[in-house]
Amino acid sequence: MFRCTTFAGALVLTLFVAALRAQESSSLGKGKAPASAGATDAPTAALRGALSAACSQNEQSFSKFLTARNADTFAHLTPTARVALMKRFVLLNEPGKASVLPTTTGRPTIHCETPGGAAELQIGGAEMSDNLAFLPVEVREPTDTTGASVIRVQMGLVRDSDGWKLLSVGLVLLDLPALAFEWDAAEMESTERAAIDGVKKIAEAVELYRRSYARLPDSLGKLGPSKSTSKPGPDAAGLLEADLASGSRGGYRFRYVIEGGSNLGAPAKYELAATPETYGRTGRRSFFRDSNGVLHGADRQGAVGSELDPRLE
Repeated sequence: MFRCTTFAGALVLTLFVAALRAQESSSLGKGKAPASAGATDAPTAALRGALSAACSQNEQSFSKFLTARNADTFAHLTPTARVALMKRFVLLNEPGKASVLPTTTGRPTIHCETPGGAAELQIGGAEMSDNLAFLPVEVREPTDTTGASVIRVQMGLVRDSDGWKLLSVGLVLLDLPALAFEWDAAEMESTERAAIDGVKKIAEAVELYRRSYARLPDSLGKLGPSKSTSKPGPDAAGLLEADLASGSRGGYRFRYVIEGGSNLGAPAKYELAATPETYGRTGRRSFFRDSNGVLHGADRQGAVGSELDPRLE
């Protein structure tokens, strides 16, 4: 959750600027910007655009307000991590529709409406220091008239050759390359658990298909939903969601192979495998369900697992 910071505290971030200049591929502007109303319009507009993009979870628009180095890392994050980052800016879980509310104070207020709730984000006046701008933001529920739900945070922006970019949230420097490793490690635990669940779900669907049609499906695609309004059948049994039936879900790829098939089909066995789409980012372990229904898992450097891998309980 965001915490309130002061401009004096936010100026501590200027200590990071020298390192930031060395890291960024684009050069920062020079010279002290005047602290006039006109000078603050550009960073205010940039922050308004960034928050609106975060509200709608529009990755392409949001990345325009990231520094070159952060934008490159953002593009290579997993889809879940990109969405999680944008959620932190508006404190809402679902994508919504952003609109700018008219105010008498002259401070832009962004209304973010989602199916599960709404939030209003009011941007305060910018404090300028050379190529840095710090803007206070108040986040509250639209129905809050007493300020009980208000969360205050100071947002920092830095000016480069392409305009104003997000620099910090509170006293935390927005350094995505440094954070990506931690996010990947945390997310891999979740994607690996989901991959195991995916293997189990496919196995359940295969067994149900076998009982229904007295044979094994020829492919995972046979387990998926019908593309038309026709009833489920052997070519589209409707036993798996479309993504899992296509062999890809949550950063893992799934493989299904029939073993020991015969003309009768029913006595045949099968194997299932799940491997990370991007080894080291969407997962490390590969999972393998052997023809006897035993599940195995091991770090195979992204290769397909086997029955020789350790057994999973």
